[in-house]
Amino acid sequence: MNALLRWGKFNLVGAMGMVVQLAALTAFCRLAPGHYLYASAAAIELTLLHNFIWHIKYTWRDRRDDSGIFAQLIRFHLSNGLVSMLGNLTLMRILVQGAHMHLLAANSIAILCCSIVNFSLGDHWAFPARAPEAAIAPVRPSEQM
Repeated sequence: MNALLRWGKFNLVGAMGMVVQLAALTAFCRLAPGHYLYASAAAIELTLLHNFIWHIKYTWRDRRDDSGIFAQLIRFHLSNGLVSMLGNLTLMRILVQGAHMHLLAANSIAILCCSIVNFSLGDHWAFPARAPEAAIAPVRPSEQM
């Protein structure tokens, strides 16, 4: 698939995920008032699961591998998950406490800042391209000598 088309699909999923994350953050802050960083972490995790499902079904559907969905979920969490969690929480603290930005504006900026790194990690590690099967030729018994 063309990298530009995949980038577009990634951003479409990301836009849907951004709506999920901002809505979840708002709901978590209203339902369980407390520290906004706990609510942010819960909203990020919910969004990671949402985005993972869309990425395997839409963005990188041509890259499903034999390792199984659980292994791909682990790779996704170790790449996009860590970037999103660490990046969002760090930027949220800087923007909300340091710059006194509104919670949802700060979260929107944090999401956008992490997106380019997340696309690269998703494309190269969480959902890597498979080697062409033609390049891996089977060895015939007569060629083993």
